[in-house]
Amino acid sequence: MMPILFHIPGTNIPIYSYGLMMVVGFLASIQLGKYLARRCGFDPELFVNIGLIALVTGVVGARLSHVLENLPQYTDASRSFRQNLWDAINIRTGGLTYYGGFLLAFPSLLYYAIKKKIPLRLGMDMVAPCLMVGLAFGRIGCFLNGCCYGAVCEEPWAVTFPYASIPYKDQVLDGNLSAPPELVNFDGNRVRLVDPAELNARPALAQLAANEHSLPLHPAQLYSTFTAFLICALCLAYFTLPHAPGRVFALMLIVEGITRFLLELLRVEPPVVHVGGYGLSLSMVLGISFVVLGIILWILFRKRSTEPAPAFPAAVAT
Repeated sequence: MMPILFHIPGTNIPIYSYGLMMVVGFLASIQLGKYLARRCGFDPELFVNIGLIALVTGVVGARLSHVLENLPQYTDASRSFRQNLWDAINIRTGGLTYYGGFLLAFPSLLYYAIKKKIPLRLGMDMVAPCLMVGLAFGRIGCFLNGCCYGAVCEEPWAVTFPYASIPYKDQVLDGNLSAPPELVNFDGNRVRLVDPAELNARPALAQLAANEHSLPLHPAQLYSTFTAFLICALCLAYFTLPHAPGRVFALMLIVEGITRFLLELLRVEPPVVHVGGYGLSLSMVLGISFVVLGIILWILFRKRSTEPAPAFPAAVAT
């Protein structure tokens, strides 16, 4: 876990791993989009604009979804409205829900494509693998930041996170892990860990904190990274084959929805709905919705459209 990768030389300005991975994912997605646009005969600069729109609307939607999913954290009665609001909009320490970003970015991109007369179905096919590239790097950022962590795991590849990390704090506050009494303060009825900044002046406590770790957990973030890259490769491979435009995007929705639902079984997320006595998290519900939407689009896009066919397959064949 490395929330801060380094500080800019000569300054005290930190470079956060989560933000850096978002930038890397954004740039990688843009480059892939431009490459696909050139191979399909479109102006690649259009995809730079698409990327910028997706970045802004995606971050807003992803943060809003995360806040709604964890609303008690951002409506803490012990803090002022200003403190809760700042905590809600501060994304430097993570807290972005992929599906929330998708749900806001997708209609925004549709509007832009219609305005610029980009063939919708072909444009959706080109965007699909780019979304997966961005997700893959974003999840690396989640792993380095310690957010979006998995459930307790006893497998050899399980990972632990250090003192004051998000998993450690959550496990202590939930009563699943006992922290040394010296590292625990009580703010009324609330348990509060000694802030890492306070440890600098207390070497004994700093040494005690350095030996503390969370319970072993599934590296769910890296699972998601791996599956996102695989789905990207699958989309690109299918894109090179003769297909009805729009089905690459539909395929992405189906496979991503299935894998996200399965990965949610290895994560710790509060249920938002119960079906047959089984609690489903928001991501599980959205994952099911993505599968259903993908199947519907796959059926609707079974016929060839009047849109220009992509030149990419022919270029690969040569």
